Amino acid sequence: MTATKRLVLTAVNIALCLVLPMAFHSIPNGGKIMPMHIPVLLCGMVCGAPYGAVCGLLGPMLSSVLTGMPTAALMPAMMVECAAYGLTTGLMLRLVRTGKTYADLYLSLVAAMLIGRLVSGVTKALFFMAGQYTMQAWIAASFVTALPGIVLQLAVVPSIVYYLMRAGLIPQRYPR
Repeated sequence: MTATKRLVLTAVNIALCLVLPMAFHSIPNGGKIMPMHIPVLLCGMVCGAPYGAVCGLLGPMLSSVLTGMPTAALMPAMMVECAAYGLTTGLMLRLVRTGKTYADLYLSLVAAMLIGRLVSGVTKALFFMAGQYTMQAWIAASFVTALPGIVLQLAVVPSIVYYLMRAGLIPQRYPR
């Protein structure tokens, strides 16, 4: 895939970082679905680690400035978390080669979701909420409250990437 195509796809995913949260937050409790994570995870898988990391940094920042979501207080932590998601999905997809496209996509996604949540918890505990962020708060925010979003991401992200490959819009993982 050319650098130009990667840049355009990254820009589209950054735009989705603004649009999806507005759509989901208009639904009661729709924010629990963590809609901004979806385009960041997609960007990392489709465009690669550096592009995913940039999408993860710019998506929350632009969304905060232009829409107020996330709030300015939450934005730095979310930027770090989303950058970790985008970077890790791209790195893992490059490293994982099972011979099965869906297995590669799911293993990369699950690893990125775990590492992103770990990075989020560590940065909140050490920098953004030092002395106030507990293990219980991390588990509640990262796994319990986030469960609807986790389920949606696992259901949607690998399928979108797989069908983009099948449609010839991005390179096949294992060309025939």
